[in-house]
Amino acid sequence: MPRTARFRPALSRRARLGATTVAALVAGTAVFGIGQATAEHSVPRTDKEIPNLTQVQDKIKAYYGDTVTADGEHYASPRSNYAHQVRGIEAKARTYLSKALARHDRTGKKAKPAVVLDIDDTTLLTYNYELQVGFHFTEESQDKYLAHTDMDPVFGMDRLVNWAHDKGAEVFFLTGRKEAQRAWSVRNLKNVGYGMPLDRRHVYLKDKEHPPAYLPCGATCTTIEYKSGTRKHIESLGYHIVASFGDQYSDLRGGAADRTFKMPNPMYYLP
Repeated sequence: MPRTARFRPALSRRARLGATTVAALVAGTAVFGIGQATAEHSVPRTDKEIPNLTQVQDKIKAYYGDTVTADGEHYASPRSNYAHQVRGIEAKARTYLSKALARHDRTGKKAKPAVVLDIDDTTLLTYNYELQVGFHFTEESQDKYLAHTDMDPVFGMDRLVNWAHDKGAEVFFLTGRKEAQRAWSVRNLKNVGYGMPLDRRHVYLKDKEHPPAYLPCGATCTTIEYKSGTRKHIESLGYHIVASFGDQYSDLRGGAADRTFKMPNPMYYLP
């Protein structure tokens, strides 16, 4: 989508739970390391077990097809290896959903089929924010970005999600973003073309100040507890989750979904 016409002045990212950028890059991109640290050597014995941070960042930029505009903003390329990988996942998801939704109709189940999606780097791409802050997440920089900038949709995900909704799936967004970022998040999703209901019944954000009663862990939930518990809550409302999408394995673990789709993200890691 053309960037010049976008209300581009917010970011988000699922609250990183305080994870530092260095830790995120090393954990999320260890595949690049020569002699990477193994499970047996979780504390590296020598520098040779640690990927060079600058080289890791360069590889990330190359993977996303880093494109720099005249005003110095960085964006991922639709011709990048990242975009190519995402398209492959989307194609598999569309094939699966076509069959799953048709099967659901044939069986006449009372529960309505649903799809649950994370936001950051699943439906909205945080790459521009990451480059702006040098892969150094802080809540302050996230708030500042989200308040004034719309992130692009992850390549093709807007089309896939709108298609699933048109085929009869109820769509829910489930993110680790904090409740205070709701208006910015909804604005961004709407502005870049997610054309389904985006009210409180369909967009779930983390509310540590007033955690919902359906989460026994309350304000102390891990990502897995928060996301799986919310999916179970959605199912309790009369929905059958046929697919769940996320860029972190913690987005997807804990059950309450027939199938999961892991989106690529080498920029950070959330346990």
